[in-house]
Amino acid sequence: MKNNQQLYWKKNIRLILRCLVIWFAVSFGCGILFVDQLNRFSIGGYKLGFWFAQQGSIYVFLILIYYYTRSMSKLDKEFDVHEDYKLPRMSKVED
Repeated sequence: MKNNQQLYWKKNIRLILRCLVIWFAVSFGCGILFVDQLNRFSIGGYKLGFWFAQQGSIYVFLILIYYYTRSMSKLDKEFDVHEDYKLPRMSKVED
């Protein structure tokens, strides 16, 4: 049992680190470090480095949130710690 918990936690930490590396690369790397190289290209009339700093990083963050929740859901099911959520039944309201 304890080995299962440690493995679950290890996989969870690996997933978090993967997301943080992508988040750092996009926000800091594309928005600051590689801005000069990216500014050679443009999207919709805006320089790509500027676009990543203002818009692209937000889209990537949303994708990361989706990826994290999907991956955690799979991991929870793999280790049988998921929650079966069912919507509560609506009771009929009589007038």
